[in-house]
Amino acid sequence: MRTVTQNYIAALDQGTTSTRCMIFDRAARAVAVAQKEHEQIFPKPGWVEHDPLEILRRTKEVIAEALAQRGLRAADLAAIGITNQRETSIVWERRTGRPVYNAIVWQDMRVAEDVARYSAAGGQDRFRAQTGLPLSTYFSGLKLRWILENVPGARARAEGGELLFGTVDSYLAWHLTGGANGGMHVTDVTNASRTQLMNLATRDWDEAILGAFEIPRAMLPRIHSSSEVYGTAALAEIAGVPVAGILGDQQAALAGQACFQPGEVKNTYGTGCFLLMNTGERIVPSKSGLLTTVAYQFGQEKARYALEGSVAITGALVQWLRDNLGLIEKSSDIEALACTVPDNGGVYFVPAFSGLYAPYWKASARGVIAGLTRYANRGHLARAALEATAFQTREVVEAMEQDSGIALDSLRVDGGMVGNDLLMQFQADILNREVLRPAIQETTALGAAYAAGLAVKFFADTKELRANWAVDHRWKPQLAEARRAEMYRQWKKAVTRSFDWVD
Repeated sequence: MRTVTQNYIAALDQGTTSTRCMIFDRAARAVAVAQKEHEQIFPKPGWVEHDPLEILRRTKEVIAEALAQRGLRAADLAAIGITNQRETSIVWERRTGRPVYNAIVWQDMRVAEDVARYSAAGGQDRFRAQTGLPLSTYFSGLKLRWILENVPGARARAEGGELLFGTVDSYLAWHLTGGANGGMHVTDVTNASRTQLMNLATRDWDEAILGAFEIPRAMLPRIHSSSEVYGTAALAEIAGVPVAGILGDQQAALAGQACFQPGEVKNTYGTGCFLLMNTGERIVPSKSGLLTTVAYQFGQEKARYALEGSVAITGALVQWLRDNLGLIEKSSDIEALACTVPDNGGVYFVPAFSGLYAPYWKASARGVIAGLTRYANRGHLARAALEATAFQTREVVEAMEQDSGIALDSLRVDGGMVGNDLLMQFQADILNREVLRPAIQETTALGAAYAAGLAVKFFADTKELRANWAVDHRWKPQLAEARRAEMYRQWKKAVTRSFDWVD
């Protein structure tokens, strides 16, 4: 390992809608950032894909651009960490690195029939004891199975050792460390825990589930901790830089928010909404519709676990209003439009475009707008869309408190939507708790930088990371209790209208 004389650490944040490279200094301040969007591909209703080659191009572009912003070279970087959209599944050729099919995105619902078939043979929770996850279209295992079943020749080639599978972290790590010329085929425990193929207790691939899903083990990456040197980069711009941290995006945000103690919670507002609670070394089974997952594992330390509440559509609803309805020109316009009205006008928007995730797990649900009258206008729709994010978050918070037995004092928030003051105030109002936004808001990239930095001793320990966390803004609840209760009751009523839309 190189002596840590470098003053910077890089993080590659490959998300659902864009890829970003951020470079941080020793005080965890961002000194450079480059970001590029990639195409969202919708071949059929309920299907969502990305082009893996486009993601790889964007990755190379943002790394080069971020370095150029500060005139930095590979020799200035102590390490690079990776954080990624989870569950999104890629199969590529070992010999060439070419994908055999587009990436199937976490939101994609094409395996709904497989979910129903496997559930019929043992219930939706038949693998929950091993994996912490219900059967759902969300996770990677059945997406991988779909590729093996539907891409001509894929199963035979996979069984012959010609094909590799990975979530986006694996795909990028393999390419960054050499690709077909000796690239490392690895993943970390957090991403592996989202495939529905890893056993939470052993943190290894579960042979019984691999058998049930008919997945050849040879195509799976080797599972590592979230913070260690997996290999060195072969990409020209960062050649020789250790690739030293991998965390799924939500676990990275947990680390970036310095939630290292059991009971600490963060909520990330992005394409979807993801609320995680650190449960320490304890694997806590959920009885309230949450997921049990790995929070992180730093080097040789024991793995830490988490409870997670996943909401599929939050920021994506704002994009939908922009792209599909043309209500706004850019996503940031949503707040101004919502502020043209004093309240939601009785309108409730349940964005079950991909079914409902936590705490319902109803794949047959679909989006509904309820309470429409002639009075309702564009502003009310915009406000109802923002409020939907806060209502869904409250449902997850209540489930988490029930499972963990821990009452939340406050909620730490991050992600693209936390700059929306109207949303954050309403979140505090409907939760009846303080909402805290940290001074460093790029917590997902920061978490990946932390993981990589710990691996190469750029950062000393988690105490140093906790010292970096500070509050930028806090929102206190201002809504009368009677109004809060009535709005939540109406929201719950609207949610029931979305159930069982698909027969």
